[in-house]
Amino acid sequence: MGGKVYLVGAGPGDYRLITLKGLKCIKRADVILYDRLINPKLLKYAKDTAEIIYVGKAPNAHSYSQEEISQLILEKALKGNVVTRLKGGDPFVFGRGGEEALLLRENDVKFEIVPGITSAISVPAYAGIPVTHRNISSSFHIITGHEDPLKEDSSLNFESLAKLRGTLIFLMGIKNIKNICNSLIKYGQESNRPVAVIRRGTTAEQEMLKGTLETIAKKVEEVNFKNPAIIIVGEVTSLADTLSWFDKKPLFSRRILVTRTRTQASKLSERIEDLGGEAVEFPTIKIIESDDHGNIDEAMAQIEKYQWIIFTSVNGVKFFFHRMKKAGFDIRLLKDAKLCAIGPATAKELESRGFIVDYIPREYRAEAIIEELRGKVRPGDNILLPRADIARRILEDELAKLGANVDNIHIYKTIIPDYEREKLINLFKDRKIDMITFTSSSTVSNFYKILGEKNLHLLKDIRIAVIGPITAQTAKDLGMVPDIEAKEYTIDGLVDAILEYY
Repeated sequence: MGGKVYLVGAGPGDYRLITLKGLKCIKRADVILYDRLINPKLLKYAKDTAEIIYVGKAPNAHSYSQEEISQLILEKALKGNVVTRLKGGDPFVFGRGGEEALLLRENDVKFEIVPGITSAISVPAYAGIPVTHRNISSSFHIITGHEDPLKEDSSLNFESLAKLRGTLIFLMGIKNIKNICNSLIKYGQESNRPVAVIRRGTTAEQEMLKGTLETIAKKVEEVNFKNPAIIIVGEVTSLADTLSWFDKKPLFSRRILVTRTRTQASKLSERIEDLGGEAVEFPTIKIIESDDHGNIDEAMAQIEKYQWIIFTSVNGVKFFFHRMKKAGFDIRLLKDAKLCAIGPATAKELESRGFIVDYIPREYRAEAIIEELRGKVRPGDNILLPRADIARRILEDELAKLGANVDNIHIYKTIIPDYEREKLINLFKDRKIDMITFTSSSTVSNFYKILGEKNLHLLKDIRIAVIGPITAQTAKDLGMVPDIEAKEYTIDGLVDAILEYY
């Protein structure tokens, strides 16, 4: 059976601008070939078994030629694979998608084109520049900036381009900006016609320079403005002063390291990105099912004896009910137990499973929880604590002091995931991180182990935000003094504290 190829436009730098169909193609692919400008966050949606191949092409540094890329797509498809070719922007807007499609058609390989959002309209939009606007510009024209207009065999007719009164958009033209501007002036455009240059548009690193056809090239040279960037020529650029919105977001330009597990990072990352920042995910913990099934199954076999079950985390809930189902225990046996949930997220997880939570402490520290449970827990009560293997003993010990019989079962384990220490070190060496977030003591201690004590000096000017006092103390003990501590010990509380700081 033959394979199939999807030529997918992945949009600009903001990975959330990919289309629903494009995302579906990533999820179903056996093989993914992706370009330099693809946001790597798109790759996390790929199947675990997918073969992922980087075929990026940077100016003067091609890892693959276009011909080699086309042949590789064909080769993978002929082996029966579903191949997704991820291209920045739109595959048919200077993306050479037509060449790849022609080769596939010549070899009778099935393919589909999945259009993407081109940077020619999305990048200006993120800077508050509409490419058309009533009474200002009724057309826009997308032009390659790769071609030097001064070369003899240039296919660009600047004499014709200079007569256009619509918005002119040059893609990837920074190298040739001086010649582009001089050519437009030479053939009749006003030297004071407004120009905007935007680099890394739609990302937290977005920057814009404004000038005129006469002045912009010098400004680009003075600040060493580099690709990836687009050039916008036209009166619409003046609207950015009024319509800019992306750079007004409170976390714009901030790059924040998220150290939660890969599966849990999404909520914190989404909040950061919604506020204009960039979430850089580097998980320092991985949560896995406990292999100590004997104690767990023994507790579940006598589940009816417990007056209280105290869940201290969302993970505790998930792994507890996963084990109950796997071991064949009936959840109806929990009907007489009171359920205590530490924190609103834990309570929400229980409620999503149809349970009514009897008690949610106002504060989420063990010391405060004991004070609130005093008078509710009676001497002789049997209490089950399904928790992590590294959880502090204080809750268990203090409940015992109230006269309760406590069974603490390690329902899940936290371990250090596979990691690349050099990748983490380089993030700090390259000054690509403004802040580190820690959502538990284990994220802190594992981060310390991964980075290494000798590399702590790299954190000198980097802010540290923690979710609560226990996490804060762990960070202090390891030589990382927090700058920000959430007042409410939740993800929303942590984000609120970060916003207050900035």
